Amino acid sequence: MYETTYHRPSSVDEAVALFGKGSDSKYLAGGHTLIPVMKQRLASPSDVIDLGKIKELVGIELSADALTIKAATTYFDILESADAKKAIPAIVHLTSVLGDPQVRYRGTIGGSIANNDPAADFPAAVVALGATVKTNKRSIPADDFFKGLFSTALEDGEIITQVVFPIPAKAGYSKMRHPASRFALTGVFVVKTKAGDIRVAATGASQNGVMRVPAIEAALKANWSPSALDSVTISADGLLTDIHGSSAYRANLIKVMAQRAVTEAG
Repeated sequence: MYETTYHRPSSVDEAVALFGKGSDSKYLAGGHTLIPVMKQRLASPSDVIDLGKIKELVGIELSADALTIKAATTYFDILESADAKKAIPAIVHLTSVLGDPQVRYRGTIGGSIANNDPAADFPAAVVALGATVKTNKRSIPADDFFKGLFSTALEDGEIITQVVFPIPAKAGYSKMRHPASRFALTGVFVVKTKAGDIRVAATGASQNGVMRVPAIEAALKANWSPSALDSVTISADGLLTDIHGSSAYRANLIKVMAQRAVTEAG
């Protein structure tokens, strides 16, 4: 590692002030991306600002219409939350197949979506559920938040404070896990809203990161069942090809994982 200055602020305002004072500051959430790249000397921030001990960024709240998960809430806390299990069980299931126990004890929802890894799980939940990402400056709809690989609508120094998930009528998530990293080779989150709309998001498949899947949304709008997708064909255009799977393979995985997610949703 290169030399850096570590800070542990107690409030969002203090964190923002510290960020502005550094010549090349970085926020630290769970640390699963920043710390490894610093160890490999691929990043050398002047200041590392740890958000994990800011009390206003930790917690889960349930209202009649929404589940709010604050940004520094760990995956383990989501798994243990009775409110999350009651309101949106699919989020709890997604969290349970995310990484391994070590990752789930330290990783945070805010860190995941701010990093926007193309194979991360939570971006699919945020997009499919039509969530709102709230920061210290504004509210950003899910469809406007993710901008491509490792890119979001966040401005320099902006901090995610919470994610507000509307409670759906039905929701399910299924993914093909990479056997080593546990990232999504392809994962699909399906949602039927209380208004009857269908939203489907896939992660791990597109060259541009998390994506909506209109063909599957249309088929499920007509008939909410796994069999409704039997005749659907997903185009391989714009999908990833790597040593783990071709674009054609991922196109098929989107369909298969969507069918399993609908079964999961009920």
